Amino acid sequence: MAKYTILNSPAVPNMPWQDRPADLGDIPVWRYTENPIIGRNPVKNVARIFNSAVVPYEDGFIGVFRAERKDGIPFIYLGRSKDGIHWSFEEDRINFVDENGKTFMPLYAYDPRLVRIDDKYYIIWCQDAYGASIGMAVTTDFKTFTRLENPFLPFNRNAVMFPRKIHGNYMLLSRPSDSGHTPFGDIYVSESPDLVYWGKHRHVMGKAPEWWESVKIGAGAAPIETSEGWLLFYHGVTGTCNGFVYSIGGAILDIDEPSRVKYRCKTFLLTPENWYEERGFVPNVCFPCATIHDSATGRIAVYYGAADSYVALAFTTLDEIVDYIKENSVTREDDTELGRR
Repeated sequence: MAKYTILNSPAVPNMPWQDRPADLGDIPVWRYTENPIIGRNPVKNVARIFNSAVVPYEDGFIGVFRAERKDGIPFIYLGRSKDGIHWSFEEDRINFVDENGKTFMPLYAYDPRLVRIDDKYYIIWCQDAYGASIGMAVTTDFKTFTRLENPFLPFNRNAVMFPRKIHGNYMLLSRPSDSGHTPFGDIYVSESPDLVYWGKHRHVMGKAPEWWESVKIGAGAAPIETSEGWLLFYHGVTGTCNGFVYSIGGAILDIDEPSRVKYRCKTFLLTPENWYEERGFVPNVCFPCATIHDSATGRIAVYYGAADSYVALAFTTLDEIVDYIKENSVTREDDTELGRR
């Protein structure tokens, strides 16, 4: 019998899955043996797809994908899949429009996330708005994508929405930054009644003494609501003589006050070890952006960008990942306090 449950989320019996290897040991997350699931030059004029997000849709899956085009400019492309592993992509980038239906494109867009709230799907991405900032759009049919007001001033990145309102407000994780390849960064949570006005900005957690997250951190996949709290997969960054290394970490946030961290795993869940994570356009990167999770079985599939060149898959179960995070948890005052000073 399962110890923990996934809340307010449907069963996804057709989700991608591969059983835990017998020789995995005490590691709670395992890679798909056929990684990467998306290779180089996947569609016309696109050199690489990575750091992308997917959700269940109709009888399969749909996703928004960071497509690094051959001219070097990233945009968001739409992809569809029957099994969550093999993907087909639209040849042209997503066309965003304003509230009057006129084309309203960002100068560039990258690292999208995707979340369903009620009957709408929200895309959040990184862009330029006179500095590094967050863009947002909404769709109900994946045919028309209406851009909303940018939630924050520059400089900010790594925005991730919660899949439901809390206390009647939309909730958004982000990482205030600078306009460069930020050498710092903590996760904050903000809330809004209408997706226009944002406030109550509260600190969630910051970088930690653990080597793998000692430079900066950033929210990854949309939080999963569970009986233990909000399960968050995030990325942690360390610096080496050969540049940054991005690993995947895990935490559990309070269900009603997500600025409070209940548990935070002191060890990484995945760090670059395989060729497609270590070798690529930006080496040594595991960057989580999405999960598919089945409330009936507790199975979780984690989609992550690998070396800024590929999309890869990893798997876990709710019981395994929650137990591992709790058993290896280290929290500090900055984590457990309300985050308001």
